Amino acid sequence: MGILNDFSLEGKVALVTGASYGIGFAIATAYAQAGATIVFNDIKQELVDKGLAAYKEEGIEAHGYVCDVTNEEAVTEMVKKIEEEVGVIDILVNNAGIIKRIPMLEMSADQFRQVIDVDLNAPFIVSKAVIPGMIKKGHGKIINICSMMSELGRETVSAYAAAKGGLKMLTRNIASEYGEYNIQCNGIGPGYIATPQTAPLREIQPDGSRHPFDQFIIAKTPAARWGDTADLQGPAVFLASDASNFVNGHVLYVDGGILAYIGKQPQ
Repeated sequence: MGILNDFSLEGKVALVTGASYGIGFAIATAYAQAGATIVFNDIKQELVDKGLAAYKEEGIEAHGYVCDVTNEEAVTEMVKKIEEEVGVIDILVNNAGIIKRIPMLEMSADQFRQVIDVDLNAPFIVSKAVIPGMIKKGHGKIINICSMMSELGRETVSAYAAAKGGLKMLTRNIASEYGEYNIQCNGIGPGYIATPQTAPLREIQPDGSRHPFDQFIIAKTPAARWGDTADLQGPAVFLASDASNFVNGHVLYVDGGILAYIGKQPQ
């Protein structure tokens, strides 16, 4: 097999937060196909149950836990249970996140704090909980789901951009602080991904035209399409595998080229 062996996750335990559906589910599914044992959490039992059913449909025996990743005590308890019931975590994907699209002048400080809490504080809390086990094992992979908003600003997403910008720097700092323990911490920055949540933005209009936001994204993307959750699977497996053992503190943008592109000249 040669180089392909380096991409195997056989025997690894992977925790993907908020992975009942969407991007987290797609990444966890890829990890299972690569040989990893999957662990995930969500904030409600009903979401965990839906996730377990979805994994079962894919032929994957996943382990689900109810946990609020912004609660340090709850996260510590969850990680302890995972270590006892499944095994010490080799791979962590900090995927759980929220966005509130509210103009800055209309956003309350509490709303701002909530986004920061879920999108930035939670990755700090979960990473802190799993790193000791990784140090004892002598290896570990932490992958933070960043965003193009780690690099760009846009109207109505001040809190999200601030959180994802901070997450980029947390990624670099974890890499700096724990690289000597053979722990690699990298990020994935998805572009605009076609999910059920973004479906209304891609609906064909009554006159047969694209939704205005859909037109905007297609025009800004050299690939001329939205991404699919499957587009994130290869990069996620790479960053979780031995193939990326000397890649640390990097954010891999999977965006169809948006960040490289200034846009078309007006006609």
